[in-house]
Parts: sequence; structure tokens; C-alpha cells
Amino acid sequence: MQFAPVLRSEWLKIRSLPGALLALFAVTTAFSTLAGMSEMPDDFDPLYISLSGVMPGQIAAISFGVVAVSSEFRGDALRLSLAAVPQRGRWFVAKVTAIAVPVLVAGLLTALAALLAARAGLGSLAAGLTGGEQVRGVVGCGVYLMLMALFAAGLATLLRSGVATLSVLIPFIVVVSFVIGDAAGPVVDFLPDRAGQMVFQQTHEGPLGPWSGLAVTALWTAAALLAGMWSLRRRDV
Repeated sequence: MQFAPVLRSEWLKIRSLPGALLALFAVTTAFSTLAGMSEMPDDFDPLYISLSGVMPGQIAAISFGVVAVSSEFRGDALRLSLAAVPQRGRWFVAKVTAIAVPVLVAGLLTALAALLAARAGLGSLAAGLTGGEQVRGVVGCGVYLMLMALFAAGLATLLRSGVATLSVLIPFIVVVSFVIGDAAGPVVDFLPDRAGQMVFQQTHEGPLGPWSGLAVTALWTAAALLAGMWSLRRRDV
């Protein structure tokens, strides 16, 4: 079977899951707006503050990737999908593409809206942001959210359970990155979420820069997708 019909089929499935992407937009924009209206310390990073809503909002992107895959493991859904597309690798690439494109588009629109909303609240405090930094933040934020959704999709394929995947990822992001991240030393900079978030910081310290940090997240995502592909090919439906 050609790839285009397979992708079209997976896109039709994805279209039934708009809630998570709407939540991504709403949560990210709301938190960035509130952050822009808050009192700022003297050494604050205006780009990071403007896009800080991504931290809670990314849970919606992760959930989108998880649900898009885990729905295949309910009942005989995966069996039916693979009966229609026996080439498991082709089916998986179509599934991943159908997840990546809408999350990337939603992520770019969300990042732009969050940046504009937060900048309105910051006013003159955001005057130091250059056009290049803002473009980098918006584009990088969209790519970051896409990578996190695909990272979650790869793990969901490996674990074959949406509940198990979210039970691992959500505490990991909330507890490790936000609670003990700063106390864990430089190794935390190479975790998938913390590394990718370097791209929407105006200034940065440590071994990773904006794009190298995003590259680290891409490597984590590639590893998760390869593990998911391996599991899909090796295990029975």
C-alpha cells in the first residue's frame, strides 16, 4: 500500500482528538499571560517568562501523543490497522507523521499567542528582546512541543499503555525537572524536557545552547521512537 492513503487514514483518526491541542493553546497562553502580568525581579529573562506557559501546556501535547497511540491498543484497533497496512514500519511512520504535523502547527500558533500576550503584560520590560530571539523562541517552542509529543508516542508504543506512559512522564516532568532539577547538578541539563527548553531562553548557562539543547531532545525522541518501532515489529498484536 502506498504511503499517502495510510497517512490519510491516520489523519482521520487524529482529527477525532482536538481537545488536547485546544488545551495546549489555552493553558500555555493563560499561564504566559499571568506570568507577564506578575512582578519581575531585576535579572529576569523576558523570553523565558513570555513562553513559560509551555511548561504546564506541554502536558497537553504529551497527552495528545500518548492518546493517539494508546487508542490503537484498545480492543482490536491495532489488529485492524495492521490488517489494512501489513507493513508495520510504514504504518508507524504514518502514525508519527499524523501526530507531528498538527502538534507542530498548534505549537507554533500557541507560542506566538503566548509571546504576544506576555509581552503586552511586560510592556517596556520586554524591550530588550530582539526580533531574532523572539523568532527563535516561537519556532523552537513549536519544535520542542512536537518532539515531546513524539517522545511520548514512542514510549506509549513501547509500553502499550496510555496510563503507564503518562504515569511515568508526568511525574518525571513535574517532579524531576521542577522540584529537584536545579539540585541535581549539570546532568539535569541533558534530560529531554530541560534540554529542549533552552531554546526559549534569552540567556543560558551550562554546556548546552538553544539549538544544541533542542538537538538533545531530538535524540531522546529518536531513541523513544526507535524503541517503539522495535516493540511494534517484535511483539504480537
